[in-house]
Amino acid sequence: MVATPIGNLEDITLRALKVLESVDIVACEDTRHTGHLLSHFNLKKRTIACHAHNEEASSMGIIMLLEQGNDIAYCSDAGTPGISDPGSRLAEAVRNAGFAVVPIPGCSAVITLLSAAGNVGRTFTFEGFLSPKKGRRTKRVSELLERGETFVFYESPFRVLKTLEEIREISPSCRLAIGRELTKAFEEIIVGDISTCIESLEKRDAIKGEFAIAVTPQMKEKSDDNDQED
Repeated sequence: MVATPIGNLEDITLRALKVLESVDIVACEDTRHTGHLLSHFNLKKRTIACHAHNEEASSMGIIMLLEQGNDIAYCSDAGTPGISDPGSRLAEAVRNAGFAVVPIPGCSAVITLLSAAGNVGRTFTFEGFLSPKKGRRTKRVSELLERGETFVFYESPFRVLKTLEEIREISPSCRLAIGRELTKAFEEIIVGDISTCIESLEKRDAIKGEFAIAVTPQMKEKSDDNDQED
């Protein structure tokens, strides 16, 4: 399970390159996307598709190839497989078939954002993509805010303002760290209270790019010095 860059191809790890060079076949979420990555590093490999719509059936085919003695790497389109990407069902199926599943760590948009977000607290929840249905979305946001800890979600440019406005209605004092096009040429990180962040986006002629958003509820003042040990 090979993590790949989320934008800047220079973020690939030496270990990932070594694995991709050594395997017989590269299974991937999108053969065109991964093909571009392989071509960039002059790696000529057979690729096969394993995406959200065919993961179960493709897993069986991959297991057959493993049984024939092939070494196979799996790449999702960007970041770490199985983290809001295909790969988890494949990993389970391959392990259940008796083969080793080896993680090759690397990029993840959620961790990339949090590393630059500032004070987000000791713990966080990764939510992935919120429901496209408003009722379910606002209910889940309320549940996440009630926890009192930072949560991170991914959002499309077409729905980001609507989602942030819904969050503001529930928690007008929360703090955001918004990552747009992380690691890419037009990377942008916006940090501040939710109203300031919304205003920044509203001023634009068009909202483009992929978003990762960390939401930190207003926390009650609490000092580590007040922590008591038994």
